[in-house]
Amino acid sequence: MTSDQAVRTVDMPGQLEPIHAAAFTRDTAVFWVSSNGCTGKEDVKPFITRLRDSAVITLRRVDEDRCTTPRADGVQLQWSFEELGLPPGADVTVNNPYMMRQDGNPKGAS
Repeated sequence: MTSDQAVRTVDMPGQLEPIHAAAFTRDTAVFWVSSNGCTGKEDVKPFITRLRDSAVITLRRVDEDRCTTPRADGVQLQWSFEELGLPPGADVTVNNPYMMRQDGNPKGAS
């Protein structure tokens, strides 16, 4: 995403959620986010910002995970494009920072 396409997040509820990884199919968005053992889909909310020819997904944590069993690779959360209000095959980008693992590689990297 170029700097002239930056998405403003200051007015969004919750906190910007660093992600371990993201993947998209024609009609599904999948994210891996940090978890202390209790993070569920209801704890992280996707916000969609439409640009001229694409959409930007910003994940915000709206409920803190207070459990005490951290999961090293986080948990997988997914939304259908229909849930996100996006047409199948939409061009999407992510507005969240990527969290590096202890070994310095993102999830899935060797």
